[in-house]
Amino acid sequence: MDKQTLIRAALLSVVALGSVAQTASAADEPKEKCLGIAKAGANDCASTNGSHSCAGQAKKDNDPTDWKYVAKGTCTKMGGKVPA
Repeated sequence: MDKQTLIRAALLSVVALGSVAQTASAADEPKEKCLGIAKAGANDCASTNGSHSCAGQAKKDNDPTDWKYVAKGTCTKMGGKVPA
């Protein structure tokens, strides 16, 4: 292996490890449901009014009955509402 190939491999390893660490820490943080922020086709589960029962079925952006999981404490900052 030449020096340049070794440097590239080392850099790719560092980038890959950084991605894995970031993903793991994001998965560990507390989440909450946030109503009204899901984009069409990007909701996390059923609507609150029963219009559909599955993820990815939101018909319009920011429908107040569709929700996504977000980091706890960030929902209202994003313009959404935490269900009671």
